[in-house]
Amino acid sequence: PATRNALTPRMLCLLADAVLRFAQDDALRAAILTGAGDRAFCSGGDLALTLPLMSGARAPRDEWDRRLLEDPRVLAASGLRRFPLDKPVIAAINGDCLAAGFELMLGTDIRIGVPGARFGLPEVRHALIPFAGSMARLPRQVPWPHAMELMLTGDPIDAAQALRLGLLNHVAPPEELLPRARQLAERIARNGPVAVRAVKRTALASSGRPLAEAYALEDAAKAAVMASEDAREGPRAFMEKRTPQY
Repeated sequence: PATRNALTPRMLCLLADAVLRFAQDDALRAAILTGAGDRAFCSGGDLALTLPLMSGARAPRDEWDRRLLEDPRVLAASGLRRFPLDKPVIAAINGDCLAAGFELMLGTDIRIGVPGARFGLPEVRHALIPFAGSMARLPRQVPWPHAMELMLTGDPIDAAQALRLGLLNHVAPPEELLPRARQLAERIARNGPVAVRAVKRTALASSGRPLAEAYALEDAAKAAVMASEDAREGPRAFMEKRTPQY
């Protein structure tokens, strides 16, 4: 929290480990990602440790540095980018969401922010680029001119504007942020897990594809879900007026 949750090599490795555990544990159906403290969700990569390491300006000093450079899963999982995760992730954005923090947010599925949060990609101001997903994902999530203004100026926007652009689902007071996120996670977790994962997986895979290919992906998802026990249990529980057991 003292450094606004700037991502050090150690933090990136531990975040990647948490994402890997979440992905591999079938008992876990939804995740909530938030920042420590009350000032920032994440201010980006640590400019003293992480960025110099990745640019070659400093040599690796410990196991975290070496793992970040040598294990491609670290950046993939910690950034929710090029990592096969078909479970929902909710971002509870408790403060500034900048640079790599903004890019991490783009990898989540549902987002709630506090009114005082700021959102931005200031990389170009430091002669860097937002290379953890923004150039590919942001123009798919908001209209082109807004995406380009955010990336080319480096200027931040507030939570109200992020909501208008569609980057956020909801804005909530700080005391309601995590309760709202938990309510959403619990609602999702009560649904059929096979269906939930198929929805996210198919939506991601069909993005940007011609309709014929997207429909084929839908058909494959339908076949897999309808063949599952969940698809039998859901309607059966509804007819029997009881809570389904997935």
